Amino acid sequence: MKNEKYYIESNSSLLRFEFFSEGPNGKIKKQVIFRQTDNPKVFNLGFGDVDIETGIISDIVITNNSDSKKVLATVALTVLKFFEKYPDKYVFATGSTPSRTRLYRIGISNNFEEISDFLEVFGYNGQDWEIFKKGKEYDAFLVRKKI
Repeated sequence: MKNEKYYIESNSSLLRFEFFSEGPNGKIKKQVIFRQTDNPKVFNLGFGDVDIETGIISDIVITNNSDSKKVLATVALTVLKFFEKYPDKYVFATGSTPSRTRLYRIGISNNFEEISDFLEVFGYNGQDWEIFKKGKEYDAFLVRKKI
């Protein structure tokens, strides 16, 4: 994506990525984890702030570090890295709240031309999966690498 991104580190499986958000609220550790679902072809994307004391990821904390575009671009970069190792898999994503799902939809819409060069994006409309359409609301997203 054309937006600025944070430097990411990952484990060798490319299923866990870490980076730091930097802004007015300090340097905050973020983590992206891809976990296989009951369907062996589909991985769930989990993302959030890492609690320094417990090491637990929270996907409900509001960082408010004035870098949401950079953070979303960095998460998108982890998806591309994931597909380098798992090109035949799908990534499922939804926000922990409706407002976060909306934020993801806006991020996909704003970068759709670039994203669609590499990925196929589907949206869940409450009943069925369909090819992602800009401006339409979705409850969840499914992404796969273009063949």
